[in-house]
Amino acid sequence: MTVVEMAAAGGKPREMGKVIAAISVANFGDETLVARGSLRADQVRRVDLHDVLVDTGATLLCLPREIIDRLQPDIMREVRVDTAVGETTARVFRGISLTVEGRTATVDCLELPGGRHPLPSVFALEALGIELDLRNERLHLLPDDDENTYLTIFHAR
Repeated sequence: MTVVEMAAAGGKPREMGKVIAAISVANFGDETLVARGSLRADQVRRVDLHDVLVDTGATLLCLPREIIDRLQPDIMREVRVDTAVGETTARVFRGISLTVEGRTATVDCLELPGGRHPLPSVFALEALGIELDLRNERLHLLPDDDENTYLTIFHAR
């Protein structure tokens, strides 16, 4: 907490808020088959989730096994992870279509070992052009119109 934030909170550290979001996760491979006409839209493996806590400490979208079992994404690899209860192994999956606030991106996903609650990460939201506003406990959409966009390309000559 900065000195200014402490002064605003009466000289005492103020607990920053938490952000809750509604998200949708789907199997990107299914969505690709729909676009090619090989699968009906109602056959896409999808899970809509409400009241999901955004995790500022997670590096990937984290989903519990039961949701991964429903989506059936492709496994990439198994990795060692640090959790609140210690080090363990978890599987990383590819091809999860994540939709938040009407924006969609394809992201990798980490299976939550023993977890029951999905955790979208700040990094996944950044791919969507969404920032966290912890003070006001909300998501902030960055501009993506023709004149102003969060997307950038730097070309080195």
